[in-house]
Amino acid sequence: MTEITDINASSAKSQFVLYWGDMGGQWGVNRSVAQIQALLFLSAQPLNAEQISEQLGIARSNVSTSLKELVSWKLIRRVPKPGDRREYFEAESDVWEIAMRVAKGRKEREIDPAMQVLHDCITAAEGENDLDPVALKRMKEMQDFLQTVDTWYGQMLSVPKSKLHTLMKMGTKVISLLSVTGKKSE
Repeated sequence: MTEITDINASSAKSQFVLYWGDMGGQWGVNRSVAQIQALLFLSAQPLNAEQISEQLGIARSNVSTSLKELVSWKLIRRVPKPGDRREYFEAESDVWEIAMRVAKGRKEREIDPAMQVLHDCITAAEGENDLDPVALKRMKEMQDFLQTVDTWYGQMLSVPKSKLHTLMKMGTKVISLLSVTGKKSE
């Protein structure tokens, strides 16, 4: 368990960092990676690896590995400090950008490979004479679902953040708009 040493353990900042680490773990992200991202997200100034290690009580080697992962996800960036040879890091602070970058990474790591495997399975299944037709039908339904998600994701990338925010806040009101345009909801 991470021991937050530089900030008050009962502070809201500490609780946020700890919770973000736990939540990251539930999403399949290393706890340390998530905690470092949270610490940098809340920090007003860029931090170096030693500062991060001290504040979170995480081994320096773990911090270094985690920083590389966060840089690769483009959730943090290196920030030079004049007169200091150490690398400093700051997090992306726009929550919409964070969400989009995480979604992009998850799509590349999870949805795209799943779509390829489904395609390969369906191609193989169509050549099998003894396959239960229900299995093929369900694989095609899953493929259709993932293709719909992929198409929707691609479309959402072109929507300006402010309009995407408005759309999300509308929630189920979108259904009534579909009714007005003559499209039936299922």
